[in-house]
Amino acid sequence: MAGIGFELRKLTQRGDLLGVGEAFAHSALASAGPWIFSAIALTAIALIGSTAVTPDEMATFRLIVAYNFAGSLILAGPISIILTRYLADRIFEKNVKEVPAVLAGALAMLWLGGLLLALPVWFIVLKADSVTRCLAYVNFMLIASIWLVSVFLSALKNYKAITFAFGSGLSIAVIAAAVLAPRFLVPGMLAGLNIGFAFVLFTILARVLAEYPTSATRVLDFLPYTKKYWELAAGAAIYSLAIWIDKVIMWSAPGTQTLPSGLISSPDYESAMFLGYLTVVPSMAAFTVLIETGFFERYVRFYDDIRRHACLAKIRKNQQAISDIFNEGACNFLVLQGSICLTAILLAPQILSLFQSGSSQIAMFRLGTLGALFNAGYIFLTVVLSYFDLRRPILALHVLFLLTNVLFSYVSANAGFAFYGYGYFLSSLVAFGAAFFVTAWHLNRLPYLTFVVKNTSVA
Repeated sequence: MAGIGFELRKLTQRGDLLGVGEAFAHSALASAGPWIFSAIALTAIALIGSTAVTPDEMATFRLIVAYNFAGSLILAGPISIILTRYLADRIFEKNVKEVPAVLAGALAMLWLGGLLLALPVWFIVLKADSVTRCLAYVNFMLIASIWLVSVFLSALKNYKAITFAFGSGLSIAVIAAAVLAPRFLVPGMLAGLNIGFAFVLFTILARVLAEYPTSATRVLDFLPYTKKYWELAAGAAIYSLAIWIDKVIMWSAPGTQTLPSGLISSPDYESAMFLGYLTVVPSMAAFTVLIETGFFERYVRFYDDIRRHACLAKIRKNQQAISDIFNEGACNFLVLQGSICLTAILLAPQILSLFQSGSSQIAMFRLGTLGALFNAGYIFLTVVLSYFDLRRPILALHVLFLLTNVLFSYVSANAGFAFYGYGYFLSSLVAFGAAFFVTAWHLNRLPYLTFVVKNTSVA
């Protein structure tokens, strides 16, 4: 599944800064395309539509997209992670003929779930006209579908097609919203955004179908994986819920708004946290291009030598190589993301001013940036654990993250405005610390993990 990382790494080896810049730009879209797309599109559409709609209407538009992001991630997460495991196994076996059919089956399952989850929300909770409700529902389904098809982005080697999809889709969304917003208001902005999302989705689908053969018909071939790898599905759902639970808890804090549309939000907190999340995009790009590829090479060497009956000294040497690349990657991540985090903290007033946010959000943005630093590190550590099929430790870590985020966010919400943001920051810090300990412990006992714990012949 690290295929695109190796292609992008070739760009960094051209020997010029342009190649490095291209690699990181393509990697950012491959690893965080939906986030980047939405952040830029929402900002641009808000600027364009601010003269055409009222503040409440603009807030309704933003909240519809935010609700859809949260709900779609929770719904698509379990299906996506199972699909990821299925696709990885098929690529390893060099047998990908069922992939297009399985993608169709996964999308059908996702759309059924969206029908049960999103339809009641937008047609019962949302107080708006039927057109807005329909467009809100379509927006949910498009975002959820993009999460799902994004599983294939890391396996695809055509990074230019990915960049084209998100770049063109973004331009189309902004232009369409600019044309439609003055006349149709909130429905116009939603329609414009949906047109852009639809372009991204169908472009990626076309690329996937072009990459893999399309003669297979076993659309539910991945379903047995849901039972075999139930920990992955449960972990994905719990992690997705954990990422958003602090926003829901903050709805009980002072400063919460209930719009005429019936939607609830804590606007200062939510926008500050969202901006904080965006600071990790460079590190996600670096992880795809540099860190994961180097780790993957040593990981493959370790298990290939075992299959060739290597001696213990060779196995220990390969284990040390994995530990070395892990430590190097951890240091590189902390230096890169730590520098970005420090810069964002120091320039917080200017950054918030750029996004038309108030000075009251500075402290929350800084805590959100720190939380995003540790949360990104936490994600990377769970990726490392996933290479060794440590599903239950990962599930336990996700449960820890969820419970601590609930606890700390509840305490900070009731402690007063000065403490807003500490819940997410502290829970991310605790989860990162626990994940680092678990990862280091398993890497230190890798031969035992391989020959005893993961050996099915050992009772």
